[in-house]
Amino acid sequence: MKKVSLKRLFGLILAMAMVFSAVGCSSSGTKDLSGETSGTQTGNNNIVNIAITDPVGTINPLLMDATEIVKYSSALQFLPLCELNSDLEFEPMLASSITTEDNIHFIVKIDENANWSDGTPVTADDLVFTVLRYASPLLANTSMLLYAFEGVGDDGWVEEGATEISGVVALDEKTVQFTAKYPMSLTTFQNSYGRYILTVPKHILGDVPEAELASYEWFNAPTAVNGPYKLESYDLNHYLSYTANESYFKGAPKIEKLNIRVVAASQLLTGLTTGEIDFLPPTMAAVLQEDYEAIQNLAGVTASFGKPVTHQAMYINSERVDKRIRQAILCAIDREMIVSQLLGGAGEVVDGFLSTASPFYSEDVVPVSYDPEKAKDLVAQAVADGWDADKELILNINSGDTTFNNIAAVIQQQLNDVGIKTKITPMDLSSLLTAAGSHECDMFVVQYSYAPVDPYPDASWILTADGWTQYQNDAVDNALAQTQLTSDIAEIADCYEIVDLAVQEDVPLISLYVIRALGAVSSRLVNATPDAYGSFNNVHLWEIAK
Repeated sequence: MKKVSLKRLFGLILAMAMVFSAVGCSSSGTKDLSGETSGTQTGNNNIVNIAITDPVGTINPLLMDATEIVKYSSALQFLPLCELNSDLEFEPMLASSITTEDNIHFIVKIDENANWSDGTPVTADDLVFTVLRYASPLLANTSMLLYAFEGVGDDGWVEEGATEISGVVALDEKTVQFTAKYPMSLTTFQNSYGRYILTVPKHILGDVPEAELASYEWFNAPTAVNGPYKLESYDLNHYLSYTANESYFKGAPKIEKLNIRVVAASQLLTGLTTGEIDFLPPTMAAVLQEDYEAIQNLAGVTASFGKPVTHQAMYINSERVDKRIRQAILCAIDREMIVSQLLGGAGEVVDGFLSTASPFYSEDVVPVSYDPEKAKDLVAQAVADGWDADKELILNINSGDTTFNNIAAVIQQQLNDVGIKTKITPMDLSSLLTAAGSHECDMFVVQYSYAPVDPYPDASWILTADGWTQYQNDAVDNALAQTQLTSDIAEIADCYEIVDLAVQEDVPLISLYVIRALGAVSSRLVNATPDAYGSFNNVHLWEIAK
């Protein structure tokens, strides 16, 4: 699979950061949720509140970015083709199956029972129409990366006004064939496209001009959905309120009303305590580290840590920072201490892209140990060869990441102790990623989730001359390409071991730690389990305890 172009690559990343300002649909009001809390507060026992800690960027699935908050809030109405469950297995959602025999042609079978809430069947034409709109240059969705398919330009879009894509065709009423330009593993197709293509109704939107779809009012209160819930009202900075889709083809939801509420991290503990919050998804609600123990001890609440999938990762510009200095940074940071003392053990230390949650994780990639003396020696070698000992490296961090802001000061001191001077520059996430994409910083730290079942899309652009790290290694490129040619887990694991060992040696990035994010669920809610993946796959089966 070929690499993403620089322009395309940065478009994807910046979209993830800037989607908050590119909503595309106007808010339907600023309804106060203080009277819309859980049944224990209102007398209505059939309302459930889900808490998140960031605003929702858009409710228009055609503008959806790669952030989980946007994806899952949209997927309640418009199902993905498949989704990962808590066991990291792909589970059918709108599609009953996705198969390939040659890693080029992918056959998607839409569930025979799938229907829109207005009674119209969901068809192959709906899926083809949706993909065509995702590839529209007028909608300019930079997250779908459809350049991989025949008939789509290398920029990810079709010609303006195009009415078909040669690589995405309906074979019959319920079957669509996707044809890739180059080999792609089934896992990559499922993870990169199956989980993110949210099918919309052609019979309603087919005659709407492409240019109008980005701000089309219909998305404010859709009249036909194929998911378990239908949006009723919203204020993207505060809440989204859904009602049950009684015609949901997998079964009518048992919960009448569902609210997604945007809550300050400092208020999560209070909300769980008072019963105003019923469910905390671990990767969408950033619980303050100091509240972990209190939440775990709350009566009437079950708290659990999700799988370790989110890396607190430091990306280092290989063109600006000497390799020995990069190696010294890795040796100088006491990552085990950070996890045990500053994170209360809620994390793990690995090198490279794979955490222990991945089926491809190798115990042979032993994380580099804290070794300040070795770090000092590496710095001395670099200085002897001309590295400026007084050079102050700029370290950009996310100002909104409260926990890491404190940890960054510890890392700065540890680097200073071995002779590496740094200046910490907190930035909002959008500005941080803009600086990273234009290579305007020496190094930066951001939370990043590499899909445990398929880190290929992330690794294959991060480790490029044009990517965040400006790093390139032919052996790494070859190993990553090989992951797309086989389905054998052992073979894929061997390929990723090559990648992770190269990252460990050359240090274009450092996984400072992998977070085990805390999730929680109220005891009044049955069949609901917070986890890194799969939390909402069976949301129609959630119910209030009798």
